[in-house]
Amino acid sequence: MCGIAGFVGFGRLDGRDVESVAGRMGEAIAHRGPDDSGVWFDAGPEVALVFRRLSIIDLSAAGHQPMLSPSGRYVAIFNGEIYNHLDLRASLGSNAPAWRGHSDTESLLAGFDAWGIRKTIVRAIGMFATAVWDRQRRVLTLVRDRAGEKPLYYGRHNGVLLFGSELKALRAHPAFTGEIDRQALSLQLFHNYIPAPHSIYRGIRKLPPGTFLEISADGPIADNPLEPTRYWSWPRTPGSAASIEMIDSDEVAVSRLDEILRRAVARQMVADVPLGAFLSGGIDSSTVVAMMQAQSPRPVRTFTIGFQEPGYDESAHAKAVAHHLGTDHTELLVTPEDARAVIPLLPRFFDEPFSDSSQIPTFLLARLTRQHVTVSLSGDAADELFGGYSRYFRIAKAWSLIHRIPSAVRRLSAAAIRALPVPVWNGLSVPARPFLPLRGRNIGHKAHKFAELLGQDDRMHFYKRFDCHWPFPEQVVVGASAFERPEPANPALTFQEEMMLADSLSYLPDDILAKVDRAAMANGLETRVPFLDRDVVEFAATVPLRMKIRDGQGKWVLRQVLDKYVPRELIERPKMGFGVPIDSWLRGPLREWGEALLDESRLRNEGYLHPTPIRKAWTEHMSGQRNWQYQLWDILMFQQWLEYQRGN
Repeated sequence: MCGIAGFVGFGRLDGRDVESVAGRMGEAIAHRGPDDSGVWFDAGPEVALVFRRLSIIDLSAAGHQPMLSPSGRYVAIFNGEIYNHLDLRASLGSNAPAWRGHSDTESLLAGFDAWGIRKTIVRAIGMFATAVWDRQRRVLTLVRDRAGEKPLYYGRHNGVLLFGSELKALRAHPAFTGEIDRQALSLQLFHNYIPAPHSIYRGIRKLPPGTFLEISADGPIADNPLEPTRYWSWPRTPGSAASIEMIDSDEVAVSRLDEILRRAVARQMVADVPLGAFLSGGIDSSTVVAMMQAQSPRPVRTFTIGFQEPGYDESAHAKAVAHHLGTDHTELLVTPEDARAVIPLLPRFFDEPFSDSSQIPTFLLARLTRQHVTVSLSGDAADELFGGYSRYFRIAKAWSLIHRIPSAVRRLSAAAIRALPVPVWNGLSVPARPFLPLRGRNIGHKAHKFAELLGQDDRMHFYKRFDCHWPFPEQVVVGASAFERPEPANPALTFQEEMMLADSLSYLPDDILAKVDRAAMANGLETRVPFLDRDVVEFAATVPLRMKIRDGQGKWVLRQVLDKYVPRELIERPKMGFGVPIDSWLRGPLREWGEALLDESRLRNEGYLHPTPIRKAWTEHMSGQRNWQYQLWDILMFQQWLEYQRGN
């Protein structure tokens, strides 16, 4: 795993400045590649490529980048891993060159010579973002992996095409303007992340997963349309393979998943540096670790962090699984002070406003892990592939009840609910509160949320509203307009399948994978996700919903696989997530920090956010009247990001 950056078109730079500017772009992402660096540029077509290396495969100088293909036609910079690159070498047959080393970048470049860029990428199994300069066609090609594990930003500013693994690399170029995109900000408040292809800056986009983009150096950069081309589609999306042969046997599904996932784990265990795994003790990470240990001649290194706050600590479960599997387990109990000390660092390594609060423990876990190994496997993506999130059950059940009610009746009911303010609803529930479960508390907040949902007539709009933070962000962001983000439409899918697919296309790459990548790379750690192996993803599409969700429980087929390795009593427990108590922190130790960032005059003078709804949410949260932790965290992460950008 590494960092890449570069530009096409030198603009106002003369030849003496190009290498210096390129070097500054590389220095901005040095944390992604502390082991080596390189710059390549050609003044003729005005192209510069920048590389920072975290050495994982082939630690020798033979892995240095930018790297030329054997023919000299292609120059590439590559971030990620190609797990089947030795198979690619074997497939070259008589076209194989005299190999200089055993890096996957060298394997790809030989493939480019033999098959071309697109055909080589289609053959490759891995996680990657790469930039390839074709010296013959004078075309730069940017490519991102299928699921979006590795980031890649690009855009035109002042006649220069800029690209890089992180926005800070683009910011280091003098052509970069840095105007904030208010529509992107409204998307962040809606989702808690900015979905691709948007970025926080106008004119800068994220390359969508499974696509490539070609930029010609002949003629003005402004003439390039910058429209990505798709080389792979998520199974069961419009445009993917028309027919998928579904598995009809439970036994076959369990056996094949075991085999395919074991092979994926084995592929991702290849490294020339120490390797380990994150272990929470849940189904997903336990499955990955179990398969690692089953194929390892020595104890696998596993890592977890624990918290002092009740309800947030899974370390005991992880320790029990580690003991059963015989791993070499490392656990760190972190204090609330340890976790809160991370908050000032967030804008530095997340680069654009990002407000999934599990970013804090993810960073702490990555920091712990990097003290012992350089590569770590994780259990991410199993929930999206095999129906693990409880919201898939809750939302589907709620929709099945609500959409049967005539629209007029639903709207009248919603108006009646909203007629009673939140404090009144809370007051009505006070006599019964001692007898209510935790989910029954804060009745007023939930009643008003329910009223909002009653007005939805489309099931995917219902899902978006159910799971969003600020449902009408245009009322919060100055200058933003209302939006309806298009969702994948496939009438052949059930509502639960459509939710899973929507999450795979956006929530997974833009929240989960972005969070893990930035937190890990900030600590110089490479992470790998076996559930996103191409074969696992495409196999999951052949598993019918009844083998994913059964008896009100998700990941049925995956649970059957894990039963072969770990006793069920060590795993079966309510899903906790991976978070921190932001709600109580904002009322306590973070109150002064939050008050400063949300000062009414400050918000008004900055001109990005309307103070009234924000101050209302802050006051209600401080009083305990409502729990606005997620909405306030969205605002606070933007405010802190804005403050950091101004100081850098």
